[in-house]
Amino acid sequence: MTRPWKGPRALGQRSAKSLAAFASGLVPRRDEALFALVTGGLAAGGIALWRGNDQVSDLLWLLVTAVACVPAAWWVVDGLLHRRFGSDVIALLALGGTLAVGEYLAGAVIAVMLTGGRLLERRAGRRARHDLSALLSLAPRLAHRETPQGLDTIDADRVRPGDTLVVRSGEVVPVDGRVRGGPAIVDESTLTGEPLPVEHPADDDVRSGAVNCAGPFSMRATADAASSTYSGMVRLASEAAAESAPFVRLADRYAALFLPVTLTVAGLAWVLAADPVRAVAVLVVATPCPLILAAPIAFVSGLSRCARRGVVVKGGGALERLARARVLLFDKTGTVTAGRPSLVGIDTVGEVPPHELLRLAASLDQVSPHVLASAIVRGARERGEESSVPVAATERAGSGIRGTVDGHRVSVGKADWVGPGDSGWVGRVRNRAAARGAITVFVGVDDHLAGVLLLQDPLRADAARTFRLLRRAGITRTVMVTGDRAAVAEPIGDLVGADTVHAGLSPAGKVDVVRAETGRASTVMVGDGVNDAPALAAAGVGVALGARGATASSEAADVVITVDRLERLAETLAIARRTRTIALQSVLAGMGLSLAAMAVAASGGLTPALGALLQEGIDVAAILGALRALGPGRDRWPRLYGDEADLVRELDQEHRALWPRIERLPALADAVCAPGRAPAERERRHAAVEELTGFLTDLAAHERKDERLLYPAVARALGGADPTGAMSRGHAEIANLARRITLYTTELTATGTDAAAPGGDTVPADITRDLRRAVDELHAVLRLHFAQEEENYFVLADTPDSRPSRRPGAPRPGSPDPRPP
Repeated sequence: MTRPWKGPRALGQRSAKSLAAFASGLVPRRDEALFALVTGGLAAGGIALWRGNDQVSDLLWLLVTAVACVPAAWWVVDGLLHRRFGSDVIALLALGGTLAVGEYLAGAVIAVMLTGGRLLERRAGRRARHDLSALLSLAPRLAHRETPQGLDTIDADRVRPGDTLVVRSGEVVPVDGRVRGGPAIVDESTLTGEPLPVEHPADDDVRSGAVNCAGPFSMRATADAASSTYSGMVRLASEAAAESAPFVRLADRYAALFLPVTLTVAGLAWVLAADPVRAVAVLVVATPCPLILAAPIAFVSGLSRCARRGVVVKGGGALERLARARVLLFDKTGTVTAGRPSLVGIDTVGEVPPHELLRLAASLDQVSPHVLASAIVRGARERGEESSVPVAATERAGSGIRGTVDGHRVSVGKADWVGPGDSGWVGRVRNRAAARGAITVFVGVDDHLAGVLLLQDPLRADAARTFRLLRRAGITRTVMVTGDRAAVAEPIGDLVGADTVHAGLSPAGKVDVVRAETGRASTVMVGDGVNDAPALAAAGVGVALGARGATASSEAADVVITVDRLERLAETLAIARRTRTIALQSVLAGMGLSLAAMAVAASGGLTPALGALLQEGIDVAAILGALRALGPGRDRWPRLYGDEADLVRELDQEHRALWPRIERLPALADAVCAPGRAPAERERRHAAVEELTGFLTDLAAHERKDERLLYPAVARALGGADPTGAMSRGHAEIANLARRITLYTTELTATGTDAAAPGGDTVPADITRDLRRAVDELHAVLRLHFAQEEENYFVLADTPDSRPSRRPGAPRPGSPDPRPP
């Protein structure tokens, strides 16, 4: 089949694009070919000299020097055309000088250093373009428009304001609009980062890019696709990416000062000695190979070290800008929090115990696609509750779900959906939940309100420690920018120590805050969602948490953390600053040695050939100094590896299992101390005593394992005289409280008037008072102690995908450490 003729203009455009793509692909190959050519010529000339063919060796070195002069001249001209004054000027003068006085070996050595440095620099400084393909791939493409004949599926670009659209389950809202038949339950995490679905009643506005996570709903378009929210996000990311300045070579900053000094010394040597060879010798030893090589090698080494830690830095420019950063901006959801709701509490009203309330709710929510339902089911599974199969389950979008579980009529959802109850209690529960930054899911049993489940997006275990390390690494100001509500964001900001919290922001609002902060100091923006992409591109350095984050944020960012560890951010910042310091040290040391060699050459102590060899030695010293960036600094980060890391992960699982039991301690105290002589009441008290005793036994076993295995390993990693002493003191206080509680429960059991004893009907007031106080104290101490262990100790376990399972010679847990402190 013959292809249609597109005309000369179309063919020209296509040919130009193809040629440009082909040429861009040849650039790195050209640099590699040039380096290989001059290196091969230098080596061939050396072989010819060794075999006694002086004329052949001089000819080869002459050709190498002449070949290197062509790209060197172009680099100088190109730099001047782009208003960049680089160190290549000195190298070009040295090449020309060696040709003029016949010092071809010196010229060939300079050619190898110059082309090799350019190749290394291009690899170190090449930045990834801010590819917006992920944003574009997520853009709404289709819409279902209501017509007299029914639904008509059209391109989203054809929607006009006033059109009536239907958004089906799981589809993306194509344009901004207003809900007609509500409610609409949509996932706006793409736009705001908020992980929980949002309910929009009739006549409420809904934005393009949100995903319908409930039943179909009708809406009236208020904007076309080009004017809608999602298209605005793409434009913001494009504009912000265009504002990012390219990487300016570190060597160029010193060349402006180094060049006039070099020319002055060379000119004086020529005039005073009346010998042009001395001037060439000065130019040869002044060739800024340390400038050309040291900085790129240091930055390549820093990039390599980041990569070994699971962090991808897109070029030396990003690493250098990260080293200068002073202000950190960060999103909340998925960045400093886990990014998904988790069950954090259960309150009951009535006779249904908390664990049974959770079991019934989780059994019913097994058949619900709601994101909160999965969190409830997961919470029940973590607490060891076995779910039953629900019968006749029905769900209403925006209200909740109902069904029968083990003969009980169960409903989960809003308070007015689950059944009648105490409105005052409901109000108090909602107020307490708001104070904790949690949301409420009410549960009804047999047509009456039975309790509430509290869900929260928990803080990452390593968040608080990461921010402390960032402060130590040089960050002077931290700013939270989030689309979440202020009531939820501000407590999280307080926990991590944020200086300022900006809540309720749209993607455009985040960009405004980032630009305002960037105008005052160098900035870093950290995020994980599509809605963070414009802000990441607008910041001085964008950092994406790519382990669980959206592809768009990774594409728009300069740095991508590929492991699910926020702590890597502080580590990467420390690596960047150390890399920049090493690059500066190597450059300044190389320049100092070159200046000293220039003085010797000007006095006649060096010929151009010897100067070139001396310059090689200076280059080697600069390179070795730059390679220090491959290793850790003096303040190396404490880590637990191999078996020790496996132990931490095992103890972390035990923590996860103990947390729900810790939260039940107040309820257990109430059950143990409750009066009453009815058989059912006495049975509940017996069960509560047994549960409390079992918890204390398991807790004691866990604390012994901590003290015997974990704390010695942590002490070796942290160093110092007694780094775990305060936590061991916490263990002693926990053991003391556990002994007191055991004593009180024993007294209750032994007392004839104990309600748990046969025939008892009351509990002694002094024992109940002491027991409640001890349980409350244990509850508070355990919450703080577990949080401290998770934030300070558990985060030391290195991720298994970034280090070998066990270092050679590393001690096993509990064994003495053979390494010196």
